[in-house]
Amino acid sequence: MEKKDYLDISKASDLKNPKDRRLYRFFEIIPGVMSLSTLFGVLILSWLFPAQIAIFIICFCFYYLFRVFYFSLHQVVGYFRVKKNMKVDWLKELKELKNPSTPFDFTQGRSLRASWKNIYHVIILPTYQEEEDLIEESLETLIKCDYPKEKMIIVLAVEARAGENFEKQARIIANKHSHEFYKFMVVVHPDNIEGEIAGKGSNTAYAGKQVKEKIIDELRIPYENILISTFDIDTKVFPQYFARLTYLYLTEENPESASYQPIPVYNNNIWTASAFARVVSTSNTFWQMIQQERSEKLTTYSSHSTPAKVFFEVGYPANVVSDDSRIFWRAYLNYDAKYRVVPMYYLASMDAVMAKSVWRTAINQYKQQKRWAWGCAEIPYIMFGFIQNKKIPLREKIGHIYTILDGFWSWATASLLLFMLGWLPILLGGHQFNFTILSFNLPILTGQIMTVSLAGMMVSAILSTMLLPPIPKTIKWYKRIGKRASVFLQWIFLPVTLIVFGSLPALDAQIRLMLGKYMGFWVTEKIRK
Repeated sequence: MEKKDYLDISKASDLKNPKDRRLYRFFEIIPGVMSLSTLFGVLILSWLFPAQIAIFIICFCFYYLFRVFYFSLHQVVGYFRVKKNMKVDWLKELKELKNPSTPFDFTQGRSLRASWKNIYHVIILPTYQEEEDLIEESLETLIKCDYPKEKMIIVLAVEARAGENFEKQARIIANKHSHEFYKFMVVVHPDNIEGEIAGKGSNTAYAGKQVKEKIIDELRIPYENILISTFDIDTKVFPQYFARLTYLYLTEENPESASYQPIPVYNNNIWTASAFARVVSTSNTFWQMIQQERSEKLTTYSSHSTPAKVFFEVGYPANVVSDDSRIFWRAYLNYDAKYRVVPMYYLASMDAVMAKSVWRTAINQYKQQKRWAWGCAEIPYIMFGFIQNKKIPLREKIGHIYTILDGFWSWATASLLLFMLGWLPILLGGHQFNFTILSFNLPILTGQIMTVSLAGMMVSAILSTMLLPPIPKTIKWYKRIGKRASVFLQWIFLPVTLIVFGSLPALDAQIRLMLGKYMGFWVTEKIRK
């Protein structure tokens, strides 16, 4: 298939046509303008038209209350689906599978996937300067997987800029574990390749090209028999993960037209992480769980799996920060909307943010959230891509644009609005408004609505405890009691957490995009205590 040039865009300056460049630049400004206009608009209008804004505030609070219950319902349903899938013996299900969904296609000469035993898994593990113990822990979970290791190809992708010591470390690890998998390959990603952004995406893209050339093509493994999983280096999988993934690949309709997304839980170091880091990570887990219930809105995130045919044909993005979502949008545009994300309803565990001090942890948490919020750069990419691609139905274009604009606008503004709106008209509306019945009842009514919405927080608090791993036995008994109690008490920090580690980094990212101050990839520090 002929590759579309606009798939490779990372920013407005990549476009040679001045008209296209101005259009893309306009799209880059939209997220920041929407969020800032909302916040400043509310401030100004609370002063000029306090009564009207008070009515708006009440309507907004009811809207938020509806969203809380709507998302809580999806959260609960998603949780029980995950719990059910985590108990299934997926390897047994594979062995009993008789009729894979994709038969032999004589018109295209495709290979027959008559058995799950034909499916290979390439696992790319990009690493920068992580310690050997952390890498070993992730590899140990792969070794313990029930899926046959002779069908697993491990690619440890090292950055040359990390230094020779880390390349040497990677080769020692490879020599130690090479006999435990079908293939174990170390790839060293060169520094300063033209057109790349140093980070996980470029490292993964280079590793993918190397494993294709030196293993897959050389051994003539059919692409349709390969799934490529791009994992963060701290990703730990559960024993049935690849069996579950393979089952979905063999039973889904048009399986090569989809990526496969697990739900991230940040349980690797959950019992030693700070309270606010636990709240942020748990909130992210539940958001991903909610999105699995709304699969038409789901995009790839963090650790995920892509059919090799798509990975090689579309090309993994090497010039963006948000590579995990960009690979989906590249495929979606390349295949004219005939591409989707299949929710796995299965967990993959990663690290919560942790540093050597609470202050440093807070800084790192903010930086990580800002990097994730840089996903707002997908907005101009999608909008420009939709203009270029005439084959995608208008209804789908409008739906996706609304979803992504609403998501990033809410991320940047909702928390600030909820915790400020009830008092703004009173503070700025003047004496005339302050002597009205509406002024007197406004904080009472908004407070009552927010109190009812706390039911959604309680759902999250209860479910979060049900997803936790056992407390390590190395922790003393009285500290265990304190940690279990803190799992509930940590939700007290939710209002502050939503603003400091939610709205503020999202606004930061959107303003940077609006001003053309493009971000590079920041590697989250990995500390284990």
